[in-house]
Amino acid sequence: METAIMYIAAIVSVAVVILMLIKKMDIKITLFLIGIVLMYIGMACGKSIGGGEFASTGMAWLDPLKAIADQFKSTISSAGFIILILGGYSAYMSSIKANNVTVSALTKPIGKIKSVYILVPVVFLIGNLLSLVVPSASNLAIILLATLYPIMIQAGMSTLTAAGIIATTATVMPTPLGSDNVAIAAELANTAEFAGLTASDYVFRYHAVVSVPTLFFMAAAHYFWQKWMDKKDSAKGNTELNNKVEVEEIKGGALFRTVYAILPLLPILMLILVFAVQKITGAKINLSVEVATLFSFVIAIVCELVRNRSARRTLDETESFFKGMGGAMPIVALLVAGTVFVTGLKTIGLIAALQEAMTGLQGSGLGFVLPLILVALTALIVLLSGSGTALFFAMVPLMVPLAAAAGISVLAVSVPMGLAGNLLRAVSPVSAVVMIVAGSVKKEPLEIVKRTSVPMIAGVVFMFILSLVIFL
Repeated sequence: METAIMYIAAIVSVAVVILMLIKKMDIKITLFLIGIVLMYIGMACGKSIGGGEFASTGMAWLDPLKAIADQFKSTISSAGFIILILGGYSAYMSSIKANNVTVSALTKPIGKIKSVYILVPVVFLIGNLLSLVVPSASNLAIILLATLYPIMIQAGMSTLTAAGIIATTATVMPTPLGSDNVAIAAELANTAEFAGLTASDYVFRYHAVVSVPTLFFMAAAHYFWQKWMDKKDSAKGNTELNNKVEVEEIKGGALFRTVYAILPLLPILMLILVFAVQKITGAKINLSVEVATLFSFVIAIVCELVRNRSARRTLDETESFFKGMGGAMPIVALLVAGTVFVTGLKTIGLIAALQEAMTGLQGSGLGFVLPLILVALTALIVLLSGSGTALFFAMVPLMVPLAAAAGISVLAVSVPMGLAGNLLRAVSPVSAVVMIVAGSVKKEPLEIVKRTSVPMIAGVVFMFILSLVIFL
């Protein structure tokens, strides 16, 4: 009976969210309410909130509200804080006209490109390269929205094309620093076949031979898909497409132009520089996104003091930073709402049931069917939860025995499953990165998913076939 209730509740709740998205209605409160209802249903069935440890208030009927409060505190102290800081920095860059200087500097060479769509694969690949420095898809999207997004729009790129690219910038770059790669390498190192395997060995010998070609394939898919979608939207009378905005003429000397053109990109440049220094010298430097942004903010204030020669005017302008933080709060609320919805799904036991179904697969002679089933179930959980790696970590201890039972290489399981989770994250309308991008560009999550779905799904199919060709 509990199982039937779980699946009925899950199907109804997902259907309601999809209906709200299709009707282009604000879904923040809907996600909160559905998440609360699912938590009450789970509690009525004797389950704990979130499917794990939860510190109750002592009054069960208030526990779902405490779960929301806890999630707000958790989000604002981590990803939410970064969103607020970068929202403030972006607003301050606009206030002091630094964004205009950057746009003016970068759109001149961009203007020489006959087709703005050439920028699509270029920005996609550059964004993925940046994911080596900023591995969090959400954090990277926030940085690119605050820095490169205005430049792409200025170049004549449509809002949805730019948003679709940014939402897919953190995918499958081969990096030994990735926690999923570290986990599977450690598990494989315990086997006789892969004894002593390091994360670097796993990434560069096995992961990269699939992920690098997949990245270039997806870059090409982005080019054709975004171009076709823009043409389709333009035919519907969308006047937003491909309208280049006149670049404001920037007055000032070469030093001013150079410094103020760098300021909006300074957080990214700092992170790249620190990463390069770590790789070259082995130095232990822990520079977070928020620290890099706050340091850049201080540098910008100093530059304004020198330029204006007025402490009062400079300090008055800093108010835009804090107003920008307030303007970013709806994005944080949307992120929390999505997490509350997923907590509800966990409470009724849906995520655990799907994981159990996957780990219960046994048998031999499955061949390519086992990786196919694992990738398909990974896709289902990622689309429902928005999490790209949670299931992967749960499956790490089972990959070796499942692959052995099927009579195939464990690499034919670990590589496609890990890559599929990271790729399909950008196709889930409840994933943090999609909601952050949608909230920032004031579009519905489903509109973003329309732009990310084909390149990412095409990438999954390409990656899966290539993995089986190489490892089976």
